[in-house]
Amino acid sequence: MSIVELTEAAAGSQTKLAQVATEAQTEYVLLQLKPDVELGYGALERMLQVAEQTQAVLLYADRWKIKESADGPVREVARCIDYQLGAVRNDFDMGSVLLLRSDVLKDWASTLADGDPHASLRYAALYDFRLYCSRLHRATAIFHLGELLYTENELDLRKSGEKQFDYVDPRNREVQIEMEQVCTKHLKAIGAWIDSDTIADAPLTDGEFPVEASVVIPVRNRVRTIEDAVRSALSQQTAFPFNVLVVDNHSTDGTTEILQQLAAQDARCIHIVPEREDLGIGGCWHLAVDDARCGRFAVQLDSDDLYSGPETLQHIVDKFYAERCAMVIGSYRMCNFQLETLPPGIIDHREWTDENGRNNALRINGLGAPRAFFTPMLRTYGVPNTSYGEDYALGLRFSREWRIGRIYDELYLCRRWEGNSDAALSNERVNANNLYKDSLRTAEIRARQQLNQSQHHK
Repeated sequence: MSIVELTEAAAGSQTKLAQVATEAQTEYVLLQLKPDVELGYGALERMLQVAEQTQAVLLYADRWKIKESADGPVREVARCIDYQLGAVRNDFDMGSVLLLRSDVLKDWASTLADGDPHASLRYAALYDFRLYCSRLHRATAIFHLGELLYTENELDLRKSGEKQFDYVDPRNREVQIEMEQVCTKHLKAIGAWIDSDTIADAPLTDGEFPVEASVVIPVRNRVRTIEDAVRSALSQQTAFPFNVLVVDNHSTDGTTEILQQLAAQDARCIHIVPEREDLGIGGCWHLAVDDARCGRFAVQLDSDDLYSGPETLQHIVDKFYAERCAMVIGSYRMCNFQLETLPPGIIDHREWTDENGRNNALRINGLGAPRAFFTPMLRTYGVPNTSYGEDYALGLRFSREWRIGRIYDELYLCRRWEGNSDAALSNERVNANNLYKDSLRTAEIRARQQLNQSQHHK
């Protein structure tokens, strides 16, 4: 086995990674992507042993991370998650030590060499290799060894809430375009790519509804923010009737009393307290859209946040009719409680295109906000009863068959504060969230493969 030190940036270069393949003279290559990595006792022997046992072509393991703190270095466990069909996002964490089988790396390099010599990958080579490995159709092609085999220094000390939007930073746009191209090639190769020509118009005039639109606000214990959110919704200026459905999930901090007062002041504010006590955010959404008072369109507003102005709701409904969409997604600005912009500013998800957005959605971890749905379809599909990822699940499901309308103007203010549910997540919570979204992608990829197969046989 040979050990090769290569920065993460260099591993993204097709030229650099192909050079590693060319120079490999041993059965395996150990790729080290960060400086100052310390391998644990017997780590190399253990990785080789498991690779041979499982016939893995790419093996990764858990590690220790050293973080600097005010009290000095802190040593923390950093676990990875298992690989699966839906682990197609380009930021899947495999750590900084990877064991690669040399013959497979050489095959990958020769495959790319047969392509356009002027289209060499600059950022996505390692991502392309990983997806190539996953297409070998062996359950153990990519194997996660859940043992702490090495120690690395943590160089990015930002909290989870500060890292999660890196992929939509305009400075990374060139990188994202290349990542999308690699992911698209993979989805086509496994029969999960959806042609935009198959997308249908939504039957928006079907059904009778008490109002044209409902703003849906699930809430639990947000006494500091809920009144601002509800008043933001009630202040919308529209050419149609609307209401605000607030699902109060058994708050205990004074939120309930505020909502009772708001509902007494304005009949458009409908305060709903579930009978059940096992609802997540998705369950609260499901309860609201199944309510007889829900409008033709159900529009999201989180209990922490605000609409940017009084025209947001009209803008969203207009978009539904202009493009016959089943779902509309807007753009939002990150800000503090003084509404001052926070990095990275506007989150507009311009990586979405009419031609390939529904496919690229499988590569990324979010689709944007505010989100709005044609209520009959939302009632049919249902909302997963979770408090994370339920919106992403719906975006994937709707985009499989229906047109998604995108609004790139700012419609929404996402207020960041210490009470946000994703402000500072532990490694375990981040892993649980990522594992869930990967499972959503696995289910969606299989559904799209079946859809393409059924269309092929028609």
